Amino acid sequence: MPDDKQWTAPLVAVAVDLAVFTVLAGRFVVLLVERGIEPDLGSLALPGGFLSTVEEDLTSAAVRELTEETGLDPGRVHLEQLATYGAPDRDPRQRVITVCYLALVPTPGAPTAGGDARHADWYPVEEVLAEPTRLAFDHAQILADAVERARSKLEYTTVATSFCGPEFTMSELRRVYEIVWGRSLDARNFHRKVLTVPDFVRPTGAQTTRNGGRPAALYRPGETWLVQIPILRARPEEAHHVR
Repeated sequence: MPDDKQWTAPLVAVAVDLAVFTVLAGRFVVLLVERGIEPDLGSLALPGGFLSTVEEDLTSAAVRELTEETGLDPGRVHLEQLATYGAPDRDPRQRVITVCYLALVPTPGAPTAGGDARHADWYPVEEVLAEPTRLAFDHAQILADAVERARSKLEYTTVATSFCGPEFTMSELRRVYEIVWGRSLDARNFHRKVLTVPDFVRPTGAQTTRNGGRPAALYRPGETWLVQIPILRARPEEAHHVR
């Protein structure tokens, strides 16, 4: 180790990446971009990029990259920091540390690529995880971590409502859990657990028949965030997978 007089701060670039998820056509999907520049030209990657200036805030950079590379409206996105990744060889250009953000989006439209991304689209999570070499850099590991975070957050928070529209039925909310977790849930038991949590959801007083069958009550998100008694995923041997 050099002494204090010889030491200088190492040159390290800082980037932000985004693991953006939604539920689309009955699938749990992630937003990926096709890289338009080297390295890994043409590979799929999580949207993201470097800080634009030394003054830019990390969250501001994440919001900017979300807008530039995908065209999504950040005002409709649940955004939180996931983790920081800094292996010395994760980027061949130079030493790069990236802060990844988890983003959950309700009912999105088609994304629009921008910046150094030449295409952006939604991809089924399970298919991407099954072929990790399709992803640039260490994004396969980041994606796996983000998927587990998203799934676990449904257990102990009310974040599942972030995948729903402003008003939703109990079956629509349950379907979010089933799609993200990849397993079926008992409807009555789920209904009871949700209504046991104070202010998890709030009834609107209205009903809908948009899913067919009998009229179903409509709800909107409440103010509660943490679920004191978690809605736990079934153990693998107990699970009935959604097909």
